[in-house]
Amino acid sequence: MDLDVLNMFVIAGGTLAIPILAFVASFLLWPSALIRIYYWYWRRALGMQVRYANYDDYQFCYSYRGRPGYRPSILMLHGFSAHKDMWLSIVKFLPKNLHLVCVDMPGHEGTTRSALDDYSISGQAKRIHQFVECIKLNRRPFHLVGTSMGGNVAGVYAAQYPEDICSLTLICPAGLPSTTDSKFIKQLRELQESERIDRIPLIPSTPEEMADMLKLCSYVRFKVPQQILQGLVDVRIPHNDFYRKLFLEIVDEKSRHSLHENMSKIKAPTQVIWGKQDQVLDVSGASVLASAIPDCHVYILENCGHSVVVERPRKTANLILEFLALLHSLDNNKKQA
Repeated sequence: MDLDVLNMFVIAGGTLAIPILAFVASFLLWPSALIRIYYWYWRRALGMQVRYANYDDYQFCYSYRGRPGYRPSILMLHGFSAHKDMWLSIVKFLPKNLHLVCVDMPGHEGTTRSALDDYSISGQAKRIHQFVECIKLNRRPFHLVGTSMGGNVAGVYAAQYPEDICSLTLICPAGLPSTTDSKFIKQLRELQESERIDRIPLIPSTPEEMADMLKLCSYVRFKVPQQILQGLVDVRIPHNDFYRKLFLEIVDEKSRHSLHENMSKIKAPTQVIWGKQDQVLDVSGASVLASAIPDCHVYILENCGHSVVVERPRKTANLILEFLALLHSLDNNKKQA
């Protein structure tokens, strides 16, 4: 073989080997870095841009796609210990011409975390209202979506700032009393009785605890490699003290049933989506909302747990779009009548 040709193959092989070795090293040594790169790439692929908004000395981090148009903008509020990127699985199935905004909740990811802040559900609703005013999202009424803790905040927001929103989607929302204890509630009671409340199942600190949390939150059994579990834990551990403080705040008497206390004030058309096999928040909460909110549209998803956004993203996106289309059609009929 000609020496120049041989050198070319060696150089080409070396060029390919470097990124492959870097990827393998990242996966084995720094899985948390790989997870961050994954979200960064997914945001770019879906056209989501990250921006910051300031209210006095408070900073909100959010991602968005599209511009306000004739259809309502959509604001999405994530759950406890999550972040704005949890919505990417649903964003994938939403039209690119819809104006979408996903914000990091108070104290989460890129949004300000302050020991002096009020992390009760009503306090978080006030912060989200500040964010909405910062980016002028309420120039026209928008559609509000919230899941779990974010669903609790979304419901309270709809009750307290009715002029801001035109419609509401609550996905397995917290803040409701239940006649049936979920597996998670039973675990909490056992921890309280044994005085081990610091071992909250939603705040893992080892790969094994992370695997248990995923089983608790999801009906679908995802096969997650050990290195990825370690990466997920590594990303969370620096924030676990905050998550414990936040958790105790939102299960306190002031916030525990915030949605229940405010649901009768919700006047906007409301959609409720719940996983039938939810082990964190019992599905019976859906009927509680349906009995209190006029013309409430309830959808119970079979073979689905608490992580509806991750387990059934296409179905959830379609349900939201169908709900918005129905409301648009009803609005047109009223105008023509």
